[in-house]
Amino acid sequence: MRHFVALGPRPDARRRRAVFVDAASAAALACLAAYTPLDPPGPPYPGPAWAALLVGAAAGSPLLLRRRRSVPVLVWVVLVAVSATVLGVVGAGAVWATYAPVAVAMYTVANLSSRTIVAAAVLVAGLGAAAAAIPAFYWIHRPADRGTAGSEVPLWWQVELGIVVVLLSAAWAAGRVVRSRRVAEAEFARRSAREAVADERLRIARELHDVLGHSMSLITIKATVAGRLADEDPEHAKAALSAIEQTSRAAMTEIRQLLGVLRPASDEVDRPSTADGAGDAERGPLPGSADLPVLIDRFRATDLEIDLELSGTGTLPPGVDLAVFRVVQEALTNVVKHAAARHCRVVVRRTTESVRIEVVDDGPVRRALRRRPGGGHGLIGMRERIAAYGGTLTVGPLTDGGFQVVADIPRVVPDAAP
Repeated sequence: MRHFVALGPRPDARRRRAVFVDAASAAALACLAAYTPLDPPGPPYPGPAWAALLVGAAAGSPLLLRRRRSVPVLVWVVLVAVSATVLGVVGAGAVWATYAPVAVAMYTVANLSSRTIVAAAVLVAGLGAAAAAIPAFYWIHRPADRGTAGSEVPLWWQVELGIVVVLLSAAWAAGRVVRSRRVAEAEFARRSAREAVADERLRIARELHDVLGHSMSLITIKATVAGRLADEDPEHAKAALSAIEQTSRAAMTEIRQLLGVLRPASDEVDRPSTADGAGDAERGPLPGSADLPVLIDRFRATDLEIDLELSGTGTLPPGVDLAVFRVVQEALTNVVKHAAARHCRVVVRRTTESVRIEVVDDGPVRRALRRRPGGGHGLIGMRERIAAYGGTLTVGPLTDGGFQVVADIPRVVPDAAP
């Protein structure tokens, strides 16, 4: 079974944006951690400047790997921050600046970690390290003794520790919230896709009923004719038997294709169909490519100019003919609902190899339908129909504006005899 192809932003673009964000944040936090000890609100770090630069590089640069090695990166930046605090290479009155990389790493672990226990453990570890290191800094180095006349803030370690605790706790909470939302959206997308596929399969099941009813009725009639004319008119009897053979072969091919789509996955649960157009497969003649002009006229009533080109579609198998009609119907519905287009071109062309369907509009530049992750119910329904015949469906915006739907159904099965 072929797969659905959707045109849209490629993963490479998202990956490049993530790398840029990581590089920018790592550079900014490295500069913050290096600059603050040299020019803090309180007395500056009296040691060599290269020590502050080393602390900044050691605290900021590992953030480049935070998405791939979140826990090791967090452990490293916590060790760097605690060591710098104990050694005094921090800004008095702004110790939080050294722990800002820890907050970013803490957010990443809480966001990417699959276990709440792990995220809680690293939070406790980070807060414990800060709670031990910041008082040690003020007790060991006593920055207030170096003169507080030029200090911009009171040098109280309790305030410094409180700021760091709030910073790390807020980062952890934000990470957990973002993760919970992402998990909920992913589950919603999976559930929506399963429901849409189940709805479409139920619609196809009703169409399967029509295929069976039509084929078996035709076979019954031809068998009756063949039985009555077997002795009187052998030629007509042979023609009737040939029609039965061709009709049964075509029906069996369609039934196998439809049953392959209808076979439920182990984790799907049957539910009543609620998809739009659930009654389209009522008993009676099924629509096909011959009904497309009437369908086009209905859509033209919406002031949409439509050019229709049909080529070689007069003898399509019933199932393929129905799929062609449904794909064009859904594509035109999306044009009217979403494209704000004035002109649309519909091409249905049959060759010796396949049937190709193209629906292209001239609407303004827009992205692929994003009401639901993976596309709306209509796109999923089109995919199921085309996949039932081993075909492919490609949808997406055009570079200069407009939107296209292209479907290919290869190796069209032989036509059934009337």
